[in-house]
Amino acid sequence: QVQLVESGGGLVQAGGSLRLSCAASGRTFTNYAMGWFRRAPGKERDFVAAINWNGDSTYYADSVKGRFTISRGNAKNTVYLQMNSLKFEDTAVYYCAARPLEELGFTELQYDYWGRGTQVIVSS
Repeated sequence: QVQLVESGGGLVQAGGSLRLSCAASGRTFTNYAMGWFRRAPGKERDFVAAINWNGDSTYYADSVKGRFTISRGNAKNTVYLQMNSLKFEDTAVYYCAARPLEELGFTELQYDYWGRGTQVIVSS
């Protein structure tokens, strides 16, 4: 059974940083692309960042480009989201997702597996 567990969320002041982690288990994720999405209060879940199977290709939403960095651990079953220069509008529940393909995914429908999310609150 595939399981994705996010961690690292919390409360941070605007301008601060957080690092989210996602641990995947249940199968080998070597050939899986991974992604991060977020749902702000009262809004739909939006794409944040994606990384391909071996970590050499990434893609970001315009709203986080230059501030967030997605990366994979050496064992490929962990994915990180380093968030710098956080803004109030980054407040959301952040979700990790995985898809059994090597290429990047940009929409919710392209991902098969989801974590339960971790809350990030940025105080202004």
